[in-house]
Formats: sequence, C-alpha cells, structure tokens
Amino acid sequence: MSVRPQADADALRAVLRQALADPMPTWSLGGYGAGATFRRDPDEPADLPSDGRPGLVTPRGALVLGEADTLVPVAYETALGGDGWSQALALCRPLALLPPCPDPVVSELGPDDEAARADDRDGVLFCLGLPLRQARLLARVRGAAVPVLRAACGHPAGAALWARLPGLGAVLVAASGRARIEIVLPDAHPGPRALWFDKLLRQGRLHAATAPIPAGLAPVIHLHPPHPLTEAGYDHGRHAAFQGLLARWGDPTLVALKTSILAGETVAVPDSRAARAVARVAQTQQKYLALS
Repeated sequence: MSVRPQADADALRAVLRQALADPMPTWSLGGYGAGATFRRDPDEPADLPSDGRPGLVTPRGALVLGEADTLVPVAYETALGGDGWSQALALCRPLALLPPCPDPVVSELGPDDEAARADDRDGVLFCLGLPLRQARLLARVRGAAVPVLRAACGHPAGAALWARLPGLGAVLVAASGRARIEIVLPDAHPGPRALWFDKLLRQGRLHAATAPIPAGLAPVIHLHPPHPLTEAGYDHGRHAAFQGLLARWGDPTLVALKTSILAGETVAVPDSRAARAVARVAQTQQKYLALS
C-alpha cells in the first residue's frame, strides 16, 4: 500500500485547528483494545490547555494534541455492515519510534506534570501496565486514593481495580508523548469515554484489520470528522471535506479507484480487502449523492 510521501505540516495544523473549533468531531488516542475518546457537546464550555498547548479542556475531560502535527497523517474510509461506513484521519508514528509495552503491573509515576489543567498537576499518576505500544493508560488520583493505588503497585491491573477507579475520584489518562486525552470518571456517552477491552488487547494488534494503515506505521491519534450521512439527509459539505482529506493523505491507488467509481466509470476492483472496501463505500456514497 502506498501513501503520499510528504506530510504538509502547515496543512495538517490547519486541519487540526479547524477540527478543534468544531464540536462535532470525535477524537481517540490509544491502541487496539484500550485508550480514550474525546467529544464535547455543542453548548459545553471549553478552554485551552495550560501553557498554550493545542487542545480542549471541558468539565468532563481534556484533549491535548501536543506534537500531533509531527505525526504521519493517513486518511481512510472503512466499509461497515449494510450501507454503513466510517471515516478517519489517523495520525501515525513509525513503529521504530514506539516504546515497548510497559511492565504488565501497576506502577507509580509521580506528579502529573503534563496535566491539561495546571491545577491538576499535583495529582499522582499510576501506569496501569496495559500491553500497548502507542500509548500509556494511566490513572491520576489525589488524597486518600493515592495509598489505594500504591497498594496495587506490582500487581496486574484487572477488572476489580478498573471498577474501583470512579469511586476513587480517578481521572483516566491516555497519553502518547505530549499528546493525551483525560477522562473524568465515571465517563458517560456521548462524551469522553475510557476504553479497555481485554479480549482485543490479547490479540496484540496495533489497529483493526479493516484499517488500511501502511506497513511500518501505527495509528496513535484518530480524528473522526462528522459523518455526511445525517438524519436530515446527505451532507454534501461534510462529504466534500473528507474527500479533500482523502485526496491529500489517502492511499493514491485507493483514492483513484474511488474517484473512478464515483464518476460512473466501469473499473476492475483489485482483489484486496482494502480495494473491495473502498469499492463498497464508493458505491454506497454514489447512491446517496444521486438521491440528494
């Protein structure tokens, strides 16, 4: 699979700034089976992280993009069941630059010097020891909760500890470098969510098999722009916006295939999972575009 060799940092920063200003996108940070997602309500108050870092801080959580504009962008769509599909801009890091998985036990890291809010930097961070390379899943606690987490150090984090975190007033932090998502527990849908699925983690994958991430890269952060299929009909503006991301940062071969199908051309679809998925998405979108 080939991707465009250059990543225009200025263009990527512009896309990220625009997405931060829009309450509709969903952001995620982490690996296959564990991590965190961030989304805010349109009327939810939002501030900037301390120290002028790019991101958002809300009463329910925080998103800090850190050095996200230095990552490798990969835009793609995946076919879902029926006529459904998803779309994402994955910000990836070369595998060679990923750290190894942490020790599989709870460990104390000290004060959270990178907290999105300066007032939270006296909280104590504990690594939960999940087998992730793209990110670390951490718990930040204060006061009487600190000795509880210290007592768990040296032992694997399990379902029992996970269930106790909300009652301890913990904030779940998914962090990769200076980028992070913070979740005030207990989380709620829709909104910032903490994710931990043991069954998926045990597979040891870097991403879902349906995501056409080029070899040698691992997605760290995902930006999920608002979907063009809405209750009010097909949103051409949203469609065009994501097609622009595909044209800039999608796989050129897959983009060319989709462009031909949307243009009504008769094309031979290559016998690959990614090509078949793109053909399904293009045919579905072609139908909606014709109806709207």
